[in-house]
Amino acid sequence: MRERLRHLTTGVAIYGAGDAAISVVNFLLLPLYVRYLTQADYGALLILTSVETFLKLVNRWGLDGAFMRYYLDREEGLVRARFTSTIVIFIAVVDGLLLIAGLAGASPLSAWLFDGDLTYVTPLRLMLINSFLLAFTFVPFHVMRLSNNAKAYSALTFARSAGQVALRLIFIIALGMGVTGVYVTDLVITIALLPVLWRWTHAVVRPVFSRADLHVALRFALPRLPSGLAQQVFDSGNKLLFASYAPLGTLGVYNNGFTLGTAVKFYVASFETAWAPFYYQTAKQPDAKTVLAKMTTYGVVVLVLLAAGTAAIARDLVHLMLTPQYLEAIPIVPIIAIGMALQGLYLLTSIGLNVTSHTEYYPLTTIAAAAVGLGAGIILMPRLGAQGAAWAFLVSFLVQATLGFVFARRFYPIPYEYGRLARVLGVGIVSAAVPLSVVPDLRPLAGVVVRGSVTVVVFAALLWASGFFRPSERAFLRATLARLKSRGAGHRVVTDVD
Repeated sequence: MRERLRHLTTGVAIYGAGDAAISVVNFLLLPLYVRYLTQADYGALLILTSVETFLKLVNRWGLDGAFMRYYLDREEGLVRARFTSTIVIFIAVVDGLLLIAGLAGASPLSAWLFDGDLTYVTPLRLMLINSFLLAFTFVPFHVMRLSNNAKAYSALTFARSAGQVALRLIFIIALGMGVTGVYVTDLVITIALLPVLWRWTHAVVRPVFSRADLHVALRFALPRLPSGLAQQVFDSGNKLLFASYAPLGTLGVYNNGFTLGTAVKFYVASFETAWAPFYYQTAKQPDAKTVLAKMTTYGVVVLVLLAAGTAAIARDLVHLMLTPQYLEAIPIVPIIAIGMALQGLYLLTSIGLNVTSHTEYYPLTTIAAAAVGLGAGIILMPRLGAQGAAWAFLVSFLVQATLGFVFARRFYPIPYEYGRLARVLGVGIVSAAVPLSVVPDLRPLAGVVVRGSVTVVVFAALLWASGFFRPSERAFLRATLARLKSRGAGHRVVTDVD
């Protein structure tokens, strides 16, 4: 168990290191960006990124999941290359036609998205081109993941993100290109990245095509596409729906509140990258369900702690990162954080559908969640504004996580540790409330540090006092602390987790 936990956590750390480090830098640069981008610009970015999210999903047609599922099942050499090449050729032809149509209709599309304003037509065109090129990058990145080449994966994602930060500073701040600078940056980075990724692509991409392989891939992929589209409906669609009720300035407030609330997503994105290869490999072992249940518990611990911490520091964070015109974003932050934690829970508990290839249930979970989320948005947004949009977002992920869990249990029941999970949830609620009630008003930076630290300490102490940890886990934690203290003396304590 200890080795499997180490394998998963190492994968999460390595896969997520590149993106997480730069995401933190981008997060910290937000106070600088708000001085060069207007509220209307942030509102436009919310709309453009929502459209971009839809495009990234459509441009892959769910085939990235099919590639992950079937790549290792194919023999190395021509068989594996034929499968990969079939997917790449299909994407190139179909997405190429969509790109031509999109570029031809960019002006009327921009007028529709921005109420007749053509200010953002150039960023829209750049985004369309970049989304087309990005559709091909999953092949080399998946090859790295499936071959356990996590260091190369992390190094490339770090380099991509670091280049993105540097170029955005140039295009947005130094050159004053505004929203256009955001998408010039993205396109330049993608064009520079593609030749580098060819190292992991050339061996599996050849001028070969198989209708049989395409049939297998699409049979797995297409049922997931409506699911993915529905998920974007209650994520990006939530923002687009709010755009029909609010001006660009109010959208900008919601956008930045949403951004501050998505700190949980740093972990979710890193975890998702390592989680899929881990559970596919673990599912082949005789004790798979027991292992997956324990890993789920540990994953929920992190999700709840991050959501509790974000809720505790939300007010200080907005004062620290944004200008006074964004104070209405304060109540949005914790709501979004909880929604993101529910997304992580969905990733943890719906894996039975992938393991058993019952992906046809994914559309049911996400379409239902999208319908409930949009319905909630229609009711709440006119009454509560940005907070209504945030609550609709949270409700969507709650429905999705619930249905994903129910359907997955039908085909792959995992004996989750419900008692321990309940303790974690209760501890998280208390840990978020304590720093808000006992820590006095402080300067924003001090508030973030003090309230965040109090949350972590209370969370850890209550988990220990509540009996959450098993004796073997307590022994492991004590041994780890002892090993750290005695490392200088060369002493080492060895233990294990059952």
